[in-house]
Amino acid sequence: MIELATKSNAYADAFEQIEAAGGPNWLMPIRKAAIARFNELGFPSTRHEEWKFTNVAPIKKLEFALAESGSHGVTADRIAPFISSGATGGTFVFVNGHFDRSLSSVGELPAGVTVGSLAEAIAADAGLLEQHLGRHAKFDEDVFLALNTALMRDGLFVHVPKGLVVEQPIQVVFVTTSEPSATMSFARNLIVADESSQVTIAEVHVGLGTTPFLASSVTEVVAGDNANVDHYRVTREGELPDNGFFMSTTHAQQGRDCNVRCFVATTGGAIVRNDASSFLGGEGSDFTINGLTMINGRQHADNHLCIDHAVPHCTSWEYFKGVYDDDARGVFSGRINVFKDAQKTDAKQTNMSLLLSDRALVDSKPQLEIFADDVKCTHGATIGQLDEEAMFYLQSRGMSREAARSLLVFGFCRECLEEIRFEPLKKQLEALVFERLPHGDLFLEE
Repeated sequence: MIELATKSNAYADAFEQIEAAGGPNWLMPIRKAAIARFNELGFPSTRHEEWKFTNVAPIKKLEFALAESGSHGVTADRIAPFISSGATGGTFVFVNGHFDRSLSSVGELPAGVTVGSLAEAIAADAGLLEQHLGRHAKFDEDVFLALNTALMRDGLFVHVPKGLVVEQPIQVVFVTTSEPSATMSFARNLIVADESSQVTIAEVHVGLGTTPFLASSVTEVVAGDNANVDHYRVTREGELPDNGFFMSTTHAQQGRDCNVRCFVATTGGAIVRNDASSFLGGEGSDFTINGLTMINGRQHADNHLCIDHAVPHCTSWEYFKGVYDDDARGVFSGRINVFKDAQKTDAKQTNMSLLLSDRALVDSKPQLEIFADDVKCTHGATIGQLDEEAMFYLQSRGMSREAARSLLVFGFCRECLEEIRFEPLKKQLEALVFERLPHGDLFLEE
């Protein structure tokens, strides 16, 4: 039994539950290595470079109990506002990290495509899981990823065999409840798209309840040669905007000539950390990640990106925007690593932040580490407020100051939103942006 040298025994107790439940022989060594690494690392402080601007002390101080399965008062009506219509590939709902079949619906899927509960796939001891689960997202230097790897119990498992195309998006909704006490849940998703396949996955994460919760989620995307994967991740505030701690990791492992497109949207949470990475391991592959953050109050959102160009002739594009009001705090850290042999790399990185309050604060750190000599790489960051000349122009045309402000903010956001190819999700996020803005309903299309 592994002992944890932590102030609270909650994580040790949780691991004991996981260990007692058993599982396939190949998985337990991974879990034990992960919990050991969590014990070695401990929770990061602001003295750690990767956490310099994000203080996780509020998480460390709380004692969370491992959330158990069950509906916990979650009904279809209660989660309806967080579900996008049009996901005819199916909607899969997880409550506190456990699959809830009664709230889910399986859509139209080609024969041979597997979509369902990761826990059920683990129980079946599928060989594909042993090959990929926990093998790509590295927990060596990431404490929350290590904790998730040790304590994961369920999540979404998707396998699209060679040559198959899933034309309709698949939606997965993760609901975390926090009643009657603080809870923690660990969702794990594995998406495997074999050679020349195609699939779209939309994740939505939301918290319900009145007490604090920790929602950890990790998604590993394995894209084979010539595969196409679209992945969306949306973190939304639930019934209370500031009682949820969302820690997420998305990692893409890419083969030759494949395309992975990701979108990360954050609209609420006490502390939200989005780690996203890609390993471009096959020539001709492309990774695109766009993101939009829109928070207010005392909410905190941290987007941390890392792209590894390991081979020649690969491209990547990062484009993140953020809108911060009141006392909100934003962090962007993007690192592009170009390995020595990765000639002809084309990489672009852009971060733009809009401050709607004199009290809002953003830290932006774009980075390039280039060890090849024949590349095209650019990066840049801007932080500013609304253009007063543009405000004056709109007001001179009869708009109120509030309406002019709303129109300019939406114009700032829309460029990112246009990158969403899942139309119902795009419309839902557009509506959410307008809800945050004075007179926003005047510009919302029916």
